[in-house]
Amino acid sequence: MRSLKNLFANNRAWAERIRKQDPEFFQNLSRQQNPGYLWIGCSDSRVPANQIVGLLPGELFVHRNIANLVVHTDLNCLSVMQFAVDILKVRHVIVCGHYGCSGVRVVLRRERIGLSDNWLRHVQDVRDKHADTISAASDETKAFDRLCELNVIEQVANVCQTTIARDAWERGQELSVHGWIYGLENGHLHDLNTTINTSAEAQPTYESAVAAVR
Repeated sequence: MRSLKNLFANNRAWAERIRKQDPEFFQNLSRQQNPGYLWIGCSDSRVPANQIVGLLPGELFVHRNIANLVVHTDLNCLSVMQFAVDILKVRHVIVCGHYGCSGVRVVLRRERIGLSDNWLRHVQDVRDKHADTISAASDETKAFDRLCELNVIEQVANVCQTTIARDAWERGQELSVHGWIYGLENGHLHDLNTTINTSAEAQPTYESAVAAVR
């Protein structure tokens, strides 16, 4: 069995670079975890959360899954959210999708890939809910982009509907939920204008964001 020695070598080189920049970095990091953000993103290997936003380890709490979904029965995602909001007191939850998402493409093309189809059923629900908007696209590329954007907007709405977010707002805790999308071709993030700061903002912001997808 191969031991992946190259990855260990990469790790040592990375750690040495960090120590040269800040000799106390790892000691300080080991003493506490105090991130200001929760990132809910796609598992895609081309979308490294910390690097995209230029944050160091310790500054971003991360949950990733195929197609950046927030499902109300997914105790993994909900537990991460609850820990981030209630224990770590993050002030921002960022749902970040990306253009070119393989999971979204499978759903758009109505393909079958196996067990993951059960998970991607949630993206199918987004596709069916917004069928008119997606079908109005001039070509498949634009339809693909629209579904990627709409999927993020729907997941932001799902975050806001959780008891975690609603309870935080009810007790007056500062919490903002954002919907972003990342471009693989240029490395740029785009704000989908879905920032929500209170329960009352959730529905009108959702409707405005959906209407802006063209």
